Amino acid sequence: MTPSILLPQRIYLLRHAKSGWAEPGGRDFDRSLSDSGFAEAELLAETAADKGYRPDLVVCSTATRCRQTADAINRVFSGLVEFRYVDALYNAPAEVYLEIAGSTRGVPALMLVGHNPAIEEVFARLCGNEVMARTVPEGYPTSGLAVIDTIEGEKFALRDFLVG
Repeated sequence: MTPSILLPQRIYLLRHAKSGWAEPGGRDFDRSLSDSGFAEAELLAETAADKGYRPDLVVCSTATRCRQTADAINRVFSGLVEFRYVDALYNAPAEVYLEIAGSTRGVPALMLVGHNPAIEEVFARLCGNEVMARTVPEGYPTSGLAVIDTIEGEKFALRDFLVG
């Protein structure tokens, strides 16, 4: 999908916070946040709230580390934000993230909580490779949050980038 006017006015792209390693014999899907990851998620959520960055809808991967990251957002906005958990975001390409964003008509501000490399690819598609290279020269960090605004119909501009 090519980005289009069907996307929300504001898109928040949040990569899950730092996770621990899978337990022996455990699945990648079930990896939990590390202690530092929990702290990152809380700091990121509080910083976003302090800056007035509040999504209307959060669409989150069902992987444990993403759900735990989204929980920090939920605690900060306590009941003011709708949450949906979507299996399809786990191990999905950027196209799936963009399709989901395009299907949320009428939602002014959408947050996608997911995984790399998809989050980084969506960021590059919306804002361009040059903006991505300047903003995250070493790759999209864990608990990184891009705040992207739709301008002039099908163009997008990076408003802010936060890291927990």
